[in-house]
Amino acid sequence: MFIQTEQTPNPATLKFLPGCPVLSEGTAFFESRDAASSSPLAQRLFDVEGVTGVFFGGDFITITKSEDKEWYILKPSILGTIMEHFTAGRPVMTDGATGITSHATTESGDDDEIVSQIKELLDTRVRPAVAQDGGDIVFHEFTNGVVYLHMQGACAGCPSSTATLKMGIENMLRHYIPEVSEVRAIS
Repeated sequence: MFIQTEQTPNPATLKFLPGCPVLSEGTAFFESRDAASSSPLAQRLFDVEGVTGVFFGGDFITITKSEDKEWYILKPSILGTIMEHFTAGRPVMTDGATGITSHATTESGDDDEIVSQIKELLDTRVRPAVAQDGGDIVFHEFTNGVVYLHMQGACAGCPSSTATLKMGIENMLRHYIPEVSEVRAIS
């Protein structure tokens, strides 16, 4: 098994590409070992001293490290953990796992036309771009002209995330949906 790594715009995160599917649908983001109870792989990655976040995408894993650790020290342990997990055929998530964020665009009676348009633009224009950088952006709510988004993976805590949010996502949403006045990140 050959695992590739890629830099992300966030210096505290690194993207690992194991060359096989990680999640068949959606994404999963864990910010602590306790929160990762539904993922044997995430729990094992948190056992590596200095790992502070684990994000699973369709074909990648993004790891966030603490500021006091260096990648050249962490990377061999993380690569070994990922390789051993996949070669042993262990599941990434347990059966009936919670914590997976589904991104399937569905027409729901709960969504009005504006929310449906926002979700569609996020799914088709934003999510693929941020996934290339090892992250994800999840719609939270739309209230009084403000779109609230939750940033995950490499996007969470990224120095350029504010620029991405304001200059990229906000401008695009305001262009296509006049009712949108602002975009804000939530934690």
